Amino acid sequence: MSAPVATTKALARSHVPWQVWFVVLGAIWGCSFWWIKLGLRWMTPVDVAFARLAAGAGTLVLISLFTRSAWPRRASTWGHLFVVAILLNSAPFTLFSYGETHVSAVLAGLINATTPLATLIVVLFVLRQERASASVLTGLGVGLLGVVILIGVWNGFGASQWLGMGSCLAAVVCYGFGFSYARGHLATLSHSPVALATGQVLCGTLQLLPFALLFGHVHAHPPLSSVMGLAALGILGTGVAYIINFHIVRNAPASVVSSVTYLTPIFAAIVGVTFLGESLTWNEPIGAILILVGAALAQGRFQRRGSSAAPV
Repeated sequence: MSAPVATTKALARSHVPWQVWFVVLGAIWGCSFWWIKLGLRWMTPVDVAFARLAAGAGTLVLISLFTRSAWPRRASTWGHLFVVAILLNSAPFTLFSYGETHVSAVLAGLINATTPLATLIVVLFVLRQERASASVLTGLGVGLLGVVILIGVWNGFGASQWLGMGSCLAAVVCYGFGFSYARGHLATLSHSPVALATGQVLCGTLQLLPFALLFGHVHAHPPLSSVMGLAALGILGTGVAYIINFHIVRNAPASVVSSVTYLTPIFAAIVGVTFLGESLTWNEPIGAILILVGAALAQGRFQRRGSSAAPV
């Protein structure tokens, strides 16, 4: 029995509280930056991104077949999936992989924590889909201060480090546009999330295929750690994590589901320091904490907790 199918059955029968799977999901996505680093020992950044998508696509195809999820038939739906795949998969996956050739997995994982802030900035000031309240602006201000502290601008950096950090930040900006686009064009469709995710990741795989063929370079004798890292990145980071995420969506309060973003940088830092021997300077965790606090303020999480509203 394949891993994704076995995982689907296990979760369906599981009596494990959703809080446990919540932590597992944060750990899987946090470890992704470690797995990218391992993959880069064998492949170029575009190859790592392509291998990640190809393994994830294969996993999601198995999941969609097992769940009998009907794929979209309308050309317009596939067009939207193609755009979302660029913004949420092929572009950011390549940018993070390239970024990690210049910066640590720890720093890349911490920069990923700015995703909620990037999404808010896109929604508020670029697409103008919502209006900014005082609490949102305060949260954005705190979060942006956290970004400045996280990257330690007072230290100065060489061109290589700026390229790495810039690539990771560009990937986060792609996420901001991607989540906004997906919410506007895919959220109301009747297709199952599994079917949409499968189509999206398949599109991303096809998008990177010509670049991997033209510009990729794979070493003849891959380290076992790289092979295992890439397998985990695709199968766990895209396939199994996707199943766990849907399990959490079905069982956890709606206000909690998106909070996994707050766990990801913690695990990214832990595995980067433990397994890659990377360093963690004082400003990086402080900056990350400010980013997460700013995101929580902007999302109104503290306000909701302090209110007397009925529980969700």
